[in-house]
Amino acid sequence: MSKSFRVAMVGLGFGAEFIPIYQAHPNATVEAICRRNEAELNKCGDEFGIAKRYTTYEEVLADPDIDFVHINSPIPDHASMSLQALDAGKHVMCTVPMATTIEDCRKVVEKVKETGLKYMMAETVVYSREFLFIKQLYE
Repeated sequence: MSKSFRVAMVGLGFGAEFIPIYQAHPNATVEAICRRNEAELNKCGDEFGIAKRYTTYEEVLADPDIDFVHINSPIPDHASMSLQALDAGKHVMCTVPMATTIEDCRKVVEKVKETGLKYMMAETVVYSREFLFIKQLYE
């Protein structure tokens, strides 16, 4: 039996490109989206039919319906946001890089060991529109 997962997309610039990928996956639901700019948040939510919309990361982490967060924030925030999510009991998928220092990378690795949660440092270029188009042409 396959388990379904509920994701919150955090950062909707480039991150919005992942929404249709999740929506097409039989075991994933985009449960919520998060962006600081409320007008842009609502535009994205309306475009993809997503009801739960948050303007703060803290709201996302407090939502018990979120299984994991997909972080597409500015690079300097990757480590701290990943650590916060793990502390909140959420699995994490974060775009590269994991952190900007070796020390912060170690903190994320230790937190994953401590919590037993899943963490994926995602090389996102393989999910870009252009790559998927070429893949589709090839197949």
